[in-house]
Amino acid sequence: TKLGYSDKRVLVGPGVGEDAAIIDMGDRVLVAHCDPITGATRNLGWLAVNVAANDVASKGARPRWLLLALLLREGAERGELEAILSQVDEACRRLGVAVVGGHTELVVGLPRTVAAATVMGEAPKDRFVTSSGARPGDVLLVTKGACIEGAAVMAHELADAASKALSPGELDYLRSFTWRISVVPEAMAAVEAGGVTAMHDATEGGVLGAVQELAWASNVGVEVYEEKIGVDPVVRRLCETLGVDPLRTISSGTLIIAAEPSRARHVAEAVGRAGVEVYEVGVATEPSRGVRLVKRDGSIEELEEPVREELWEALERHGWASGSD
Repeated sequence: TKLGYSDKRVLVGPGVGEDAAIIDMGDRVLVAHCDPITGATRNLGWLAVNVAANDVASKGARPRWLLLALLLREGAERGELEAILSQVDEACRRLGVAVVGGHTELVVGLPRTVAAATVMGEAPKDRFVTSSGARPGDVLLVTKGACIEGAAVMAHELADAASKALSPGELDYLRSFTWRISVVPEAMAAVEAGGVTAMHDATEGGVLGAVQELAWASNVGVEVYEEKIGVDPVVRRLCETLGVDPLRTISSGTLIIAAEPSRARHVAEAVGRAGVEVYEVGVATEPSRGVRLVKRDGSIEELEEPVREELWEALERHGWASGSD
């Protein structure tokens, strides 16, 4: 509860499943989010912008402004900095985001470069979305499928281990998932369609972690069906090879949407028109039923404890070298 001064203009502050602040600005709201990138050494600038922008878009706000804190590893050279900033510039141009400030420094003893992005956006005051608005009966939609960011990171960072089962072409295919991690198009399409009650992007803990956080924030139960959650066949083989569960692995690029039953089809169609695949994976239930995963064999897994992210375990298990090359 150590949150400083109490400001009545803060409509949404820190909370379980609420990854962005929402501040009253009159007829509009300002949505702000800060996120570090610590588990990747490649495409750092691109990831920093998009991952932070996703949390703003998940509130129904269009990302507009970026501040970037860049902590360069010991021994980093100018070329590394320029590459990161070029990625930031490209990502921001694609999203319509202006870089308005930040900080850069070289840190003695830091083994790899870390980027922390703060993105701000705005939305009409009557149209923002939170993670806590889902109600029993709402339909749960998942965009793109599971393990989007995780697959890209593992294909880059654990290529030697993955190459035992995947071809060079398949690894390149998974690396291309890096360019699919924005949820801004589908978030904007979903909100404009109407009937969205809650949204949450699937970062740490993957799809199941995001579903769990949305349920807890909304004080509802959830029944989600494993067989209905899209998992690319190549992603599935990668995860089997590296010993991770794609449903529990970081998946920036995947958006969880709760929609009113009467509007769910319209929301899904709007997301489809935005060029993004979408899956109907479950339903919100009464809170007493808890968060339940119905597995492919019909058994039920009760998700009572926070879902544990599996990317870090895979990186450690396969001898990830954390320095930049």
